[in-house]
Amino acid sequence: MKKIVILILVALAIFAFFYFDVGQSLTLENLKSQQQAIDARYQASPLLVFLVFFLIYVAATALSIPGAAILTLAAGAIFGLVMGTIIVSFASTIGATLAFLGSRYLFRDWVQARFGDRLKALNDGMARDGAFYLFSIRLVPVFPFFLVNLLMGLTPIKTRTYFWVSQLGMLLGTIVYVNAGTQIASIDALGDILSLGVLGSFAALALTPWIGKWMMAFIKRRRVYARWTKPKSFDRNLVVIGAGAAGLVSSYIAATVKAKVTLIEASKMGGDCLNYGCVPSKALIKSAKLADQMRHGDVYGLEAIDPKFSFKRVMQRVHDIIAEIEPHDSAERYTKLGVDVVQGYARIIDPWTVEIKLHDSQIQRLTTRSIVIAAGAEPHIPNLPGLDDVGYVTSDTLWTEFARLDAVPERLVVLGGGPIGCELSQAFARLGANVTQIQRGPRIMPREDDDVSAIALEAQRASGITVLTEHDAIRCEVVGGEKRVVVAVDGKEQAVPFDALLIAVGRSARLKGYGLEELGIKTDATIITDATLATQYPNIFAAGDVSGPFQFTHTASHQAWYASVNALFGHLRTFKADYRVIPHATFVDPEIARVGINEREAKESGIDYELTTYPMHELDRAITESATKGFVKVLTIPGKDKILGVTIVGQHAGELLAEYVLAMKHGLGLNKIMGTIHTYPTMAEANKFVAGEWKRNHAPEKLLDWVERYHRWRRG
Repeated sequence: MKKIVILILVALAIFAFFYFDVGQSLTLENLKSQQQAIDARYQASPLLVFLVFFLIYVAATALSIPGAAILTLAAGAIFGLVMGTIIVSFASTIGATLAFLGSRYLFRDWVQARFGDRLKALNDGMARDGAFYLFSIRLVPVFPFFLVNLLMGLTPIKTRTYFWVSQLGMLLGTIVYVNAGTQIASIDALGDILSLGVLGSFAALALTPWIGKWMMAFIKRRRVYARWTKPKSFDRNLVVIGAGAAGLVSSYIAATVKAKVTLIEASKMGGDCLNYGCVPSKALIKSAKLADQMRHGDVYGLEAIDPKFSFKRVMQRVHDIIAEIEPHDSAERYTKLGVDVVQGYARIIDPWTVEIKLHDSQIQRLTTRSIVIAAGAEPHIPNLPGLDDVGYVTSDTLWTEFARLDAVPERLVVLGGGPIGCELSQAFARLGANVTQIQRGPRIMPREDDDVSAIALEAQRASGITVLTEHDAIRCEVVGGEKRVVVAVDGKEQAVPFDALLIAVGRSARLKGYGLEELGIKTDATIITDATLATQYPNIFAAGDVSGPFQFTHTASHQAWYASVNALFGHLRTFKADYRVIPHATFVDPEIARVGINEREAKESGIDYELTTYPMHELDRAITESATKGFVKVLTIPGKDKILGVTIVGQHAGELLAEYVLAMKHGLGLNKIMGTIHTYPTMAEANKFVAGEWKRNHAPEKLLDWVERYHRWRRG
């Protein structure tokens, strides 16, 4: 209501200005004809004239009324150069700031809510360089200042910054106009004040802060490279270290744009995902899920049987699947694509030189314009006393170690309650192991909402897993030939015996062994990069798990585009990595998939949201599949259909999520999803139905009351 009143008052003031033709008084002719009378009043009452003039100038600027140029000339004519400049400088800045604040109060929230995604780049630029932009615009008098005031109010620039930058930026123009006002008798038109030469000078001056900023960046780059000698020519345009997802995509992009690129890999092509992570774990999960369905055949009207299988054959299938996919990431394929693939250990010698220790012990050195580090991550091993004595496997080593076993370990302890720990715990439990999963915190899947963690916990226990939350592993030991992990709970110790111990407490970026220390490349759990994925060396980039902030294969591929393009073309234009829409899934049963924020994150960040949920037990296809556990949960802006985040728990949740990833990426709301035909009967209908729930919650009740009356009238 307050905003409406203010808008009406402003509109009335502007209307009065034009209706009463006040603008006729703010002309050069009128100022020249009234100069003697104004001078006489100033001589008689200098303080009163000063105050009235100051207030008129502030009001005219605040209301964006035409005539500021004439008022500035008048200041020079009445008060002289020094006093006139001071008066106009403060009056114009105060008025501009009032207009700025008015625009911010009346329109910013609406504009940001409606166009926030499209304005993100602008908002980020203003937050970073707003003072430079504003100063440049203020220096050139051809920009309509009232538009600057109104538009700047819609941006995140701080009011204090806006005030002092505006005053400083307008000062030169103010002096020019006030000085002209002191010689008003010789001016026939406003165009006489600013010639093309003067405007050109202002424009050149506006570039000064940007030139200064570029020079500072240039000096900073020179300082970083000061102790190194840059080669006069280069063997490669790009060298990529690591042939996981980020490395493969980086080198592929470079080869596609005809750059000369070398990809260096010390171990297996395809990296962690192909050889130790996504691919083998999903192959194992499929076998385990089928075994569980056989065990529960009665759910489908079949006879429940205990599956008979060879664990060696299950593990061999895992390795067969790796081998089947392996050609997609092979050295042979990438060589055909134009990538120089080298097997060996890379070490960065200086910002432009990479040394490779080949597998035959020979040394090769390559000079390169740019480097992309895609060294990946490795399992984090906790500092647990006795761990080496009892032996353990990780998500990397278990595929080789367990492939040697004739049977699944009878007693398996899994340390870790995150996605990796949960997936592998459930898979091995379904294959017959007695699994104990130990989690230090109060919940498994702790990054998800409480209701999601609760479903995951229920599923783990339904698979026969003993889940111990709030149990802290403190040491490992061997007692009477039996391996045990000792946990602390409620101030007491408890021993958990095992035949095999799987460490799944997270993964750490690989930061040692390839020259980061020698170059002084900054790290903090991951390699520190800027928004373009560059390190403090502008020609050295990092992508994938080694740079964070996400450890997903698809994010590594996403980052690789930015890293490689910036490495090859950053001298022309740079691109900032976009993390606004990052999906992920955990392939337990039921699956857990999410994009955007969840309730926990929204509350922690103080983000207002509206929650809409659709339960899977109401979905026809889920009922036919006997897969009714789970839900689709959507967070939207209150009162709007704009999606902030989606969590899906249920069968094929990872696939169902793709629709929301597309919607969020391209700014489509729930109304668009609801208006899209979904095949019946499919699990994907859950996405449409949750949109329908949101629409039902926002039905126009008053309008529907009138529609009901209309139908009643039609019935007679």
